Amino acid sequence: MSPPPPGPRDRARYDAPARTSERGPDPDELDPTQPGQADGSGPDPYAAQRARRADPAEITRLATMLGNRVDKRWRHLRGWARRERTDAVRIYDQDIPELPLRIETYAGHLVVADLRRFRDDDEDDGGWFDAMLGAAGRAVGVGPDRVFARRRRRLRERQAGDQYDKLDERGVWVEVSEAPARLWVNLSDYLDTGLFLDHRPTRRQVAAEAHGRHLLNLYAYTAAFSVHAGLAGAASTTSVDLSATYGDWAERNLRHNQLAPATHQVVRADVREYVTDARTVGLRWDLIVVDPPTFSNSARMDYTWDVQRDHAALLADLAELVSPDGAIWFSTNRRGFALDPRVHDRFDVADRTAATLPEDVRDPQAHRAYRLTPRPAPGRR
Repeated sequence: MSPPPPGPRDRARYDAPARTSERGPDPDELDPTQPGQADGSGPDPYAAQRARRADPAEITRLATMLGNRVDKRWRHLRGWARRERTDAVRIYDQDIPELPLRIETYAGHLVVADLRRFRDDDEDDGGWFDAMLGAAGRAVGVGPDRVFARRRRRLRERQAGDQYDKLDERGVWVEVSEAPARLWVNLSDYLDTGLFLDHRPTRRQVAAEAHGRHLLNLYAYTAAFSVHAGLAGAASTTSVDLSATYGDWAERNLRHNQLAPATHQVVRADVREYVTDARTVGLRWDLIVVDPPTFSNSARMDYTWDVQRDHAALLADLAELVSPDGAIWFSTNRRGFALDPRVHDRFDVADRTAATLPEDVRDPQAHRAYRLTPRPAPGRR
């Protein structure tokens, strides 16, 4: 049985930001300042590449190559996924430079993201993407009705302010297992499915520390961290996200795992404002999870957020909210991220990146993850 859509459709534009772009710089997005890209003028550096891809013989060759690669990778990962007790797995992630795709399976369904570079006026790829969808589905044994496409937004659409709109209205919801949690993902309507697969080990490591403790989950998205912590016996979880749509989704995930709202609450609020208010009244948590967007300029915020520029100030504020024997799990998927040296003044820092990248995520830069434990304030022992 599928749940209803996660929130009023007319709120999706501002309340459900495109978390794929927020979670990190888009390595395949064209630079709008360069000629021949954003405005369609000047030389097109990808014309020859696109012409080659539109050739039927080339499409057939690449589809065969992709099918072979996906088949080989899936044969390796199926047994691993059973041992991990999950049916949400990343099978392919731009493994072959000629095939810039990301392919994930969710409970017998396939989501294929097209990561090619585009000019604004490039709409016809000669059937290239359709051929890749078919090849991926056949390799995994999934019928066309269970293969879902993700295409990047054109720059013109983003500049017009449409980057927060839903992609579709089909409302295809699937329950996936990430044992012991059961989580809802949406395969059709948004840029992301509602579950970041690269953080599967991080969620389980946080859960291992959660029993009997109070957890604050900032930029909570669909509250997967909170679900895992709650199932591990957390005394309470508080999930904070500005998005009303994701807040509804988070509440459904928590209810679906029999986690009562009295002790596992979802707060729809701007994170910086919530943190300020919590400091004012002296609230404390034993565990804090913070996985902020790379960049955000939501219409509901009166400031812009840049994780590289702003993370040190946020973590300094969180130092006042974490209990003396507690910990903060901080992560980001910004490429080239460097932890501000000032963070070391307030925390003992353990880089947990390597320990939180799962077998199915081969990109060593998929995210950076740190476990921070507070140092005593000056003058205290």
